[in-house]
Amino acid sequence: MATVELPDQQWEEILPFLRSCSDIYVGQETDCRRFIEAVLWIARSGAQWRLLPEHYGSWNSVYKRFARWCEKGIWEKMHQHFIHDPDMENLIIDSTIVRAHPCAAGASKKRAVKLPRLWDAAEAGSVPRST
Repeated sequence: MATVELPDQQWEEILPFLRSCSDIYVGQETDCRRFIEAVLWIARSGAQWRLLPEHYGSWNSVYKRFARWCEKGIWEKMHQHFIHDPDMENLIIDSTIVRAHPCAAGASKKRAVKLPRLWDAAEAGSVPRST
């Protein structure tokens, strides 16, 4: 999937919102913007965190920061803040969309074909042993 880049206009609206949240550390503007773009890339691609492209930074650092913001409710606050702004439609992450394994939706599970073992036939004709 291609990289996600926030338009400057959107970033100029997001940054003041983030700075108004006293319970998070925004840090350097360029690093924070790259972090937001990384989270949007993960949300849109549905990829695992470990598959985050390197130019977004260390996947583990991005994940830890994402998890901290989740615990503090930053994503929900951002959602509520921008919910009526049509220009920010692509920013809002709908948490109701979850990718699940097909068997979670009722698809049949693939099972390995159980082949008879060679010694099964030999055991069938032998005398039972006690140990």
